[in-house]
Amino acid sequence: MIKRTLKQISEMVSAKNDSSSFSELVISGVTIDSRKIEAGNLFVPFKGERVDGHKYVVESIQKGAAAALWQKDVPNPPENLPILIVDDCLTALQELARNYRKQLPVKVVGITGSNGKTTTKDMTTSLLSTQYKVQKTEGNYNNHIGLPLTVLGLHEDTEVAVLEMGMSGRGEIEFLTKLACPDAVVITNIGESHLLDLGSREGIAEAKLEILQGLQDGGLAVLHGDEPLLMERIKRYKGKVQVKTFGRNETNDLYPTEITQMAQGNRFKMNASTESFELPVLGTHNILNALAAMHIAHYFSIPYEKMKAGLSGIKLTNMRMELVEGKRGEKIINDAYNASPTSMMAAIELVSNLQGYDRKILVLGDMLELGPQEEQYHLQIGESLDAEKTDILFTFGPLGEHIAKGARKILGEQRVFAFRDKTELIEELKKHVNEQTLILVKASRGMKMEEIVTALQR
Repeated sequence: MIKRTLKQISEMVSAKNDSSSFSELVISGVTIDSRKIEAGNLFVPFKGERVDGHKYVVESIQKGAAAALWQKDVPNPPENLPILIVDDCLTALQELARNYRKQLPVKVVGITGSNGKTTTKDMTTSLLSTQYKVQKTEGNYNNHIGLPLTVLGLHEDTEVAVLEMGMSGRGEIEFLTKLACPDAVVITNIGESHLLDLGSREGIAEAKLEILQGLQDGGLAVLHGDEPLLMERIKRYKGKVQVKTFGRNETNDLYPTEITQMAQGNRFKMNASTESFELPVLGTHNILNALAAMHIAHYFSIPYEKMKAGLSGIKLTNMRMELVEGKRGEKIINDAYNASPTSMMAAIELVSNLQGYDRKILVLGDMLELGPQEEQYHLQIGESLDAEKTDILFTFGPLGEHIAKGARKILGEQRVFAFRDKTELIEELKKHVNEQTLILVKASRGMKMEEIVTALQR
């Protein structure tokens, strides 16, 4: 984590006041939460609509913070305390991270995409960790606040940082990538997430490609080569960049040549190596994420033999294709972290192809932020189901009812249950499970579908 004197911090954030009497004070780490103060921290208060963090500045210093920022438009800054007055606390946090990044010798990998960026981040970290000291974005710290905090948490001796970059609108990825200055970047895919804000998949592609604007000259861009929206635009890109592609098609630089689905993951071969790789992650779409990570590993001179070990030891962030067991012995695929039509179809395909279960149940909830065509997207999910490979469908939420509507054309009335009350859904679901049942639980994060998984495990 950042460790600098208050004088150095003052210069990095362009402080407006004289703090020379505290200039030799050492700052260790940064926090924006007064409840999580650790000794030596710099506390950064935010002025929100409901809570003003400036109220907790004195308390934070009493708890052990070495110093705090103070926004100049907030009256009555405390006297005789190590305070740095800045124009805007958020901007100061971001500038501190930007300057710290410039001072570090660390190599940076930036990862974005509509789906799969967190999984790809985890895979990339696992591969690079076979040879380097690596840190990655933790949790969902991938926005204009989280990414600066992640950068400020990097150790001086970290060799590679794997940073996830999220967005909801135009310009956000550009800001993040110019702060992080990555040496290599990945765009996992272009899906339908954020259609509400960006209007079209073309708009999403343009927003994701902003990640190139911070890429070091001659750096590596790893792109999903089966996505025309990316490939058309990269051909017109004027910057200096190495481009490598991954995908299902043989036109890509990396593509799978053989896939064997196993109970808890996949075994696969790909075109660039004779090795057979085991991936303890469900879903063939995750093999593509692994190929993207392998491009990054190869760029950092990691041989395929080491990648084999790195892939086999992957641990993914929770609620992403997580296979758990329910109280009655049923197997549950907890993929409740997020959802879009693309990822929903991939998860359904996975369940359809898994063998060894007497009954397969889909529990699907609303996919959010899809814009004006959201009802149609949900209807199409239901209409796409295979009556031979899905036994029962449960839906949750108002948009989920459109999945149910489409599914009734395929499965009939008796095999489709639609709910807006989660407790009622859980009680009905429990009537249909036994130790030979496989259940998929998937929806957008806001639906909190992990509560269904927890209820089944009790």
